[in-house]
Amino acid sequence: MSAASSRTPGAVGRFRDALRGSPALWWSFVYFFCLLSGYYVLRPVREAMSASADVEAVFPRAMIDFFGAHGMPLKDFTLQVLFTCTFLIMLVLQPLYGALVSRYPRRVFLPVVYGFFIVTLLVFYVLFDTGVPGRGMAFFLWITVFNLFAVAVFWSFMADVFSNAEAKAYYGYIGAAGTLGAFLGPILTRTLVERIGIAHLMLISAGFLCVCMVCLLRLRLWAVKREQAQRLASGEVPMGGSVLAGLQLIVREPLLRWLAIMVLFGVGIGTLLYNEQAAIVRRLFTDPASSTAYYATIDLAVNALTLLVQVFLTRLLLSRYGIAPALLIPGVAVIVGYSILAASPLPMMVAVVQVVTRASEFSLAKPARETIYTRVDREWRYKAGAAIDTVIYRGGDLTFAWVHKLLSAFGPHVLFGGGLLAACGMTFGAWRLLREADKLPAERRDGVPADARAATS
Repeated sequence: MSAASSRTPGAVGRFRDALRGSPALWWSFVYFFCLLSGYYVLRPVREAMSASADVEAVFPRAMIDFFGAHGMPLKDFTLQVLFTCTFLIMLVLQPLYGALVSRYPRRVFLPVVYGFFIVTLLVFYVLFDTGVPGRGMAFFLWITVFNLFAVAVFWSFMADVFSNAEAKAYYGYIGAAGTLGAFLGPILTRTLVERIGIAHLMLISAGFLCVCMVCLLRLRLWAVKREQAQRLASGEVPMGGSVLAGLQLIVREPLLRWLAIMVLFGVGIGTLLYNEQAAIVRRLFTDPASSTAYYATIDLAVNALTLLVQVFLTRLLLSRYGIAPALLIPGVAVIVGYSILAASPLPMMVAVVQVVTRASEFSLAKPARETIYTRVDREWRYKAGAAIDTVIYRGGDLTFAWVHKLLSAFGPHVLFGGGLLAACGMTFGAWRLLREADKLPAERRDGVPADARAATS
């Protein structure tokens, strides 16, 4: 038997043993698989809408006329306007989400979040089925909010279910489940979109979210048991506190500040690539179905690389070496990628660097960041973590969407040179985050880490 073949049963055996030893892992596996399946069924539709040359399919006619009358044709500022509107929506939703998690227990606000997304998917089925003008903008804004809030809530909930040691052992597996779901989503879209139409994809995604609802209700039982056994703050009572506590914690706490800075620059490098890729798609494709299929292909490439890293590297790095390599390796990879683009900005290289950037984020950086939340209290996870994944994230999108508009006027070499500076900023933020994370206790103590108690005493 070859060395390669002898390793495979070992990896499969470890995964099988982990599932047998932790039923919660099985439910988490199914949960994240269905969550990303549902999202990735719809993601290519969002990309096609944002890159569409048919401005009336994206924006309402009144909005097109208003901006045109003021000398700003929307077809030239599609992504900039969409990212600006998304950020404004995040500013409105953040205090609403803060009020929800402050005033209601976990058993209430988790189903409410997912129930809201299921109902709105049924609304979008009607909008796309009837061809309502402006549906592209509405859907782009909705799915962006869905992606950030639904995934942020998932990882915050995982930190209720698993300890820090379990997170290092299991998050690679859970991430791989999401990647498998992210594989299935584009395959379904690529296979079905030209047969059943875009509207019916909404119903498929809603079905996946219904399964997510079942999983979170089951996982809540393990979260309660862990909190009782370790005498941690219970998620079955309202969290309390200010509805703006998430943003206040980011300003006050060094660890959260550096985490926000890392995310801000990480989003920036992705946004620059995203906008440049959208410009390429507008030149190459005119049909929404063909551009949707193109984006589905990109997603498949990202998820293939992500799965390979998660299966063979993520768990090894987190379990043996901690979060440092998983946070720093993506930074180095992105610096190399942007250096290549600054020297040779070919369209194919843009796609390659896009794949590497997103795959390293999903397979390494994201699981490493999420393990940190197992060592802090619930307000840090549900409020500050959600604020970073929504307001800070979309603030980075907004900022770098306009940065792309500015730098692209000077040519691709300048554009990707700016991206190289952003990649360096992300890597520096990761290094400072690691220094702050070293000050946290190995496990959460009574729901509040030592440095948080000192800061609030």
